[in-house]
Amino acid sequence: MAVAIGFRFFPTEEELVSFYLRNQLQGTRQDMHLVIPVLNIFYDLEPWDLPKLAGELCKGDVEQWFYFTPRQEREARGGRASRTTASGYWKATGSPGFVYSSDDRVIGMKKTMVFYKGRAPNGRKTKWKMNEYRAIEALSDPYVAAPPKLRHEFSLCRVYVASSSSRAFDRRPLEAHNNAATTSGGASGTSLAGGDNYNPAEASEDEFWELVNNLEEHGIGWEQLNEI
Repeated sequence: MAVAIGFRFFPTEEELVSFYLRNQLQGTRQDMHLVIPVLNIFYDLEPWDLPKLAGELCKGDVEQWFYFTPRQEREARGGRASRTTASGYWKATGSPGFVYSSDDRVIGMKKTMVFYKGRAPNGRKTKWKMNEYRAIEALSDPYVAAPPKLRHEFSLCRVYVASSSSRAFDRRPLEAHNNAATTSGGASGTSLAGGDNYNPAEASEDEFWELVNNLEEHGIGWEQLNEI
């Protein structure tokens, strides 16, 4: 597949969750792997090795790279995913949040991670960061009182190097950027879609799982999600 000179892949968070991740979960649109390949990016690979493994149409990108990551076997057995590589580990930072559609529906969840070299708790923080997205399954019948379901089979990860300069997500058209700025207003406040220049206080990964457990175990409805 040939693309025009200057082609860049600049999806919004809504597009990442509602189109790309949902199609991956449904097993459709295999052509998406030309821009977002399936790759176990956590314990198999170091972050600096990921750019060369980007999608075929995105190998020239120098700012951000996207991957579908399958659920680990230990997650399927009820445990927590491993975030450790040979040289370091990914650590959750800030607070997890919801991803919203343009019509203010909750469509997914997002958490941000930073890569540390070494072993916890004495690792050295690097500039490699990641946004991990998971989809929330839409209700087939909006009139049926059933809790939304978080999909675990695949997550979609955006990897980038933190920079003080304006980057791809920050340079989207004003309307798209303003809309994206509200997509992660979840557990405790909002965060910009780009997130490259946003440095929230580090938090335990327990915050993310607490949010997930509340979603799945306590039957939070769509109206309650939209009020958070």
